[in-house]
Amino acid sequence: MLEAFHMEFMRNALLAGFLTSIACGIIGTLVVVNRIVFISGGIAHAAYGGIGIAFYLGIPLLAGTTGFSLLISILMAMVTLKNKQRADTIIGVLWAVGMALGIILMDLTPGYHVDLMSYLFGSILAVPRSDLWLMIGVDLLILGTVFSCYNSFQAMSFDEEFAMTMGVPVRFLYFILLTMMALTVVMTIRVVGLILVIALLTIPPYISEKYSQSLGMMMFLSILLSSLFTFIGLWLSYSFNLTSGATIIMVAAAFFFASLFWEQLQKRME
Repeated sequence: MLEAFHMEFMRNALLAGFLTSIACGIIGTLVVVNRIVFISGGIAHAAYGGIGIAFYLGIPLLAGTTGFSLLISILMAMVTLKNKQRADTIIGVLWAVGMALGIILMDLTPGYHVDLMSYLFGSILAVPRSDLWLMIGVDLLILGTVFSCYNSFQAMSFDEEFAMTMGVPVRFLYFILLTMMALTVVMTIRVVGLILVIALLTIPPYISEKYSQSLGMMMFLSILLSSLFTFIGLWLSYSFNLTSGATIIMVAAAFFFASLFWEQLQKRME
């Protein structure tokens, strides 16, 4: 494995995994504590529509995917704030429409020859240096936003009604959170793909929540765990010639089930 890191694409992959772990650790924590995992899945799968738009119009892939994902995140924010009782149905519709739109536009794209698997399951080994700079930019944006609004996000996450009575702009922060979620999804697609994004957003925070006394500690542990899963997954995929995105998620899933087993074991010992 050490020999592999002499190759530039492996160094880029490892750095991409770490940069993605920062975004997923922070945003994933907010997703889990605010119980909006289904929304993150909706944005992730609807983002496929942006990929189809980019190929059909011949615009940069990142621009098309980001723009469409941001639009979907804003629509989902509006829907879930106005009609929470029916939000799951509408999110499911947007989820399906986004994917269907992407598939149809790709069918209509002249001379379309793209490896579909790379978008569904990630292509971390093909991340170019230019994407790394964009990932750094997204991380800095997320870190700056969450750091400057940390107390407000914390209040919103643990007691939304109390936060509103204290003058916290909950609705505005909710839009900001879903916008950052969309950016994180687009960023994570390169690492684990559309289908597996939701796992990297939720598994590390879920495990971290059990060992954290604060929102900040939960974010920090989530980043560490996500980085660990990515490194082990890359090592296994390189050693056994496996799909890297799927391998990373299987490593995360192994830790997830191990944490559940350990939790049950502790309860029996008490």
